[in-house]
Parts: sequence; C-alpha cells; structure tokens
Amino acid sequence: MVRARARRCAAASLLAAMALPAQAQLDYALRISAPAPLDTLLEQNLDLQRFRESPRMDLEQLQRLVRVAPEQIRTLVATEGYYSPEVSATLERDGERPTVQIRVSPGEPVRVGEVELELQGFAYAPGLAPALQFDPVALKASWALKQGAIFRQNDWEQAKRGLLRQVVQSRYPRAQIAESSATVDPDQHVALLHVVLDSGPELRFGELRVEGLKRYPLSVVANLNQIQPGDYYNEAALQAYQTRLQDSGYFSSVEVSADSSAMLNEQLAAAEAPASRDRSMAPLPLLVRVVENKQRNVSAGLGFSTNTGNRASLTYDDLSVFGLRMKSAMTLETKKQSAHSTLYFPTTPQGYNDSIGAAFERSDISGEVTSVASVAAKRSWGTPLLERNLSVELLTETKTLDGIPSSTSKSLPLTYGVTWRKLDNLLFPTKGYALNAQLGGALLPLLTDEAFVRGYARAVMYAPLGSSDNLILRAEAGALASRSKNGVPAVYLFRAGGDQSVRGYAFQELGVRVGDAITGGRYLTTASAEYQHWFRPNWGAALFYDAGNASDTFSTLRPKSGYGVGARWKSPVGPINVDMAYGHAVHKYRLHFSLGFTF
Repeated sequence: MVRARARRCAAASLLAAMALPAQAQLDYALRISAPAPLDTLLEQNLDLQRFRESPRMDLEQLQRLVRVAPEQIRTLVATEGYYSPEVSATLERDGERPTVQIRVSPGEPVRVGEVELELQGFAYAPGLAPALQFDPVALKASWALKQGAIFRQNDWEQAKRGLLRQVVQSRYPRAQIAESSATVDPDQHVALLHVVLDSGPELRFGELRVEGLKRYPLSVVANLNQIQPGDYYNEAALQAYQTRLQDSGYFSSVEVSADSSAMLNEQLAAAEAPASRDRSMAPLPLLVRVVENKQRNVSAGLGFSTNTGNRASLTYDDLSVFGLRMKSAMTLETKKQSAHSTLYFPTTPQGYNDSIGAAFERSDISGEVTSVASVAAKRSWGTPLLERNLSVELLTETKTLDGIPSSTSKSLPLTYGVTWRKLDNLLFPTKGYALNAQLGGALLPLLTDEAFVRGYARAVMYAPLGSSDNLILRAEAGALASRSKNGVPAVYLFRAGGDQSVRGYAFQELGVRVGDAITGGRYLTTASAEYQHWFRPNWGAALFYDAGNASDTFSTLRPKSGYGVGARWKSPVGPINVDMAYGHAVHKYRLHFSLGFTF
C-alpha cells in the first residue's frame, strides 16, 4: 500500500506531462547503488524504471522524475524499516546516453520496541479444549513481530493478520482488530506497537441443515457429522466434516459452513441493538450443500505391471443398492485374474465403516497356481493418522504345483490390523513414518482345515537430507505358526520379490522351492534403503539397495539382495518410480514400475 502511494505521487506529474503531443522516445540508463534487498525493491518499484520504455519519455519528463525520486525512495525504503536514509539522485549527461545515478545509504534500521497487545472480550470457559481457549499470555507469545526485529511494513501487516487468524477460526469468528498503531521514532530507531483485538460475541453451532440430497438417505450426511448443536464455532471441525463427506464417494461437490444467512440476520439485529460483545447470539445452523455423484458408474482400462504383466480391468460402482454402496471389479492380468464385489454400509454415528463382499482370484506365479473363492466382512475406523480394522473371511483354496493338483483347503481366519502415520505429507512425504501391523489367524476348528496364527508388520521412514535430498528406509517381517503348512491358504504364507519388495527379482520369486515351483514360507523379512535427489521440483533420481527372503525356518532365511538406480516423478496421484535393479542371486537385471511407498 505504501509502495503504491509512492509510485502514484511520482507518476502524477509525469502522466500530466505525457498528455502533451508525443516526441521521440528518450533512451537513458538507470544505475542503482543500494545494499540488498533494497536494490531489488527500488528496481521493481521506482517510476524511473517503470517508465523507461514509455514512447513519450523526453528530457523534461526525465528531469521531473529525477527530482521526485528521493522522496519516493525514502517512502519505499521505509517499508523495509529504514527511516533515515541518505539518498541522492543525479542525472549525468556527459556521454551520448543520459544516465540516472541513484545512491542509497540506508543507515540504521528502525527496530520494534515495546509491543502492547490489548485483548477485549475474551473469556475463559472451564472444560473447553485448549484449542478453543484464548489465553492472553499465549496469544501475546504468538505475536509474530517480536521486540528487536526490524520494523517492516509487510511484517507489521502480516503479524496483525496472523493474530486475527488464530482467533476467528474458533469460538470468535467475528473478532476484529479494533485499533492498531505503530509510533516510529526515527532518531531513536524504535517503533512502538499497539494493537487492540476485540473478540466480538461467542458463536455456537445449531442444528444440521442439508441441501442437495435427492438420491441418497440423510444418514449418509448426518452419520459423518461429529459437530453437536451447542458446540462452539470451530473452522477446523467444519473442514474435517467436509473432508469426510468428500471422501465418502457419494458427492462430487461438498460445502460445509455456518449458515451465512443466519449470521447476516444476527449482524442486522446487532446493528439495531446497543453494541455489546456479551450479547447472547443465536446458534448458527450447520449448513451442508452437496452435489451428488451419479448413482452408477462403469469404467474400463488397459495397463501393464512389471509384477503381474498385461492388465485389462472393468469396474462397476452403484451408490444405492438396497441403501448401500456397491463397488465391483474384474481384473485380468497375465499372472493373476480376479473378480470381486463389495457392499459398503453408511458410516455409523460412532465412525465405523462396515462392509461385506465376495471375491474370486486365480494366480499363476513361479509355478504355483492357486484358485481362491472367499466371502468377507470388515469393520474399519479411525483417522488417516491412526486407522484400525477387524475382518473375518471364509475362503476355499485349490492349489496346483508344477501342473499337479496338490491340495484343497478351507479356512475361517479373523484378522486385526492397525496403521499409524506421522508424515509431513500423505501424498508426497519427505519426513516421518508409516507403520502397519496385523495379527490374526484361524484358531477354531469351525470351517478350518488347519489352525494357524499369523503376525505381520511393515514400516517405512522418510528422512530429509537437505532441501533436495531424501533417505527412505523400509522394512517388513512376518511369521506364521501352525502344526502343518499344508492346510494354510497360500495368501496367508509369505513371499518376497517385486516392485514393492526386493527389486531385482520377479514378483514373489523369493520363497520356498518345491520342485521347480516357488511357494510361500512361514517367515519373511525384507529391508530397503533408498537415497533420492530431486534436481527439479517434480523430477528426481534414486539409488537403492534391497534385501530379503521368505523361508520355512529361521536357519534358512538367508536374505537375497538387489540394487540399482531409478527415476522419480511427482505425478498428480503420487510419486511414480521407474527402477532398473540387479538381482545379485539370479545375476539378472529387471525393470520395475511402482507408485509410491506409503500404505
């Protein structure tokens, strides 16, 4: 704002002169001698620079700009905290080309002295969460423009906006800066700051109102709402509710807000009544506006995987099958073919997501052919930072090794899983960790040929190494206990190798050899270290080393290693990895494609 006024003052007389008939354009040089970052500030804002290419520029107009330049320079450098600069602006005409010489010695900057923050109307409410309390000491401690800092105009405005932003996001959305002043003493090089922050009235949420629902039941929206009537206004709660609705899959567009029309009525009433921040405000209705997705959707695709080969897929989604959401898919790959259909119940008010489904899968990997039919029920709950699930599955499996039918088994396992995430970014993490752990098994003789207990854990850690380098560490381990391995379904045994396991080896190539086939083992361990360098914001390269194996005994669990180089691209759906890896045990190179590491 101050910089804009400085430009307008110098430009006013110039624009008036430019209304005269056009003459030949005057070409001149501009040299600015000032310490950084003031030199850049002047180059970007001085009218002497802005009007250099004007076709109406002549010697008279140039002289006028040189005369007013010192005033404009003082105004500009004051925004950076320099209120007593030594400034000179001269026009040299000795050579063929006129030269404007600007010299600025900024002197000592003005620094922030005493900061007086006055809070009006904020009340402590026992029992409220800390995020909804506004402790005057904490608010003053959060003030961004600290005592001793250089007093810059932009920092001053940002500090006020930052203070107000902390307050309006919860409980006091009508708070405002009632008064602010900065008293600058150029002789003492000190600026005394005074800010009065008025809370305005407390606001609470009222009843839920929904607009736009046509095809789907109200429970789809209401069950995801964790905001109760009477709760204090909280912008974070609104955003979280909106995210849950967007992630539900029922809507193409979602807007969650406090009813603005109700707030307007309150403002009109407040204008007519005597001003009082303590006046009781009527609760603001919680307004949800949605645009529904179409009920049915069909899609098809073709692709390729370095794990399972060529791929063709067909999906069908229906958002209202007996009041439930159905997702079905059929995928045909070179090494694996599968079909499944799952019904999802609306999220319960307690936050549980329940589903039931049926699936069939046939795979032909490393000489082992399996056909599995299953029905399953699952309950999941939690947040992206902490997810939990409990599932029960009834499956029957037929297994063939080297073309010879070997076994048919059935099992009814129960599995509990939990995932912890602490990442700086869920899509493109550079710092933090993710950990998944599972524990389950089939312990009862009911519909189970062989009782077993199984545990599995996988972890990935991201560590930044400077501004453009990262280290990624991965590890996984698994163990299965049973009297015999023959009756345990292959899906609950362990293998290694492939894009997301030990690179340099084929998909699930590492396991227990039976004749010419590879089968799953009782134990698994893998580890990986990867160094990434990002030479552009979205493009990078990687060096990696992987090791791991699966076996039936600890004594034979000898890791096999793979290592190589890769390229990285930050696509809109996550990091795309292209790796060339050398499998040390098989003495072969293998190309791998994968999407990210997170889970």
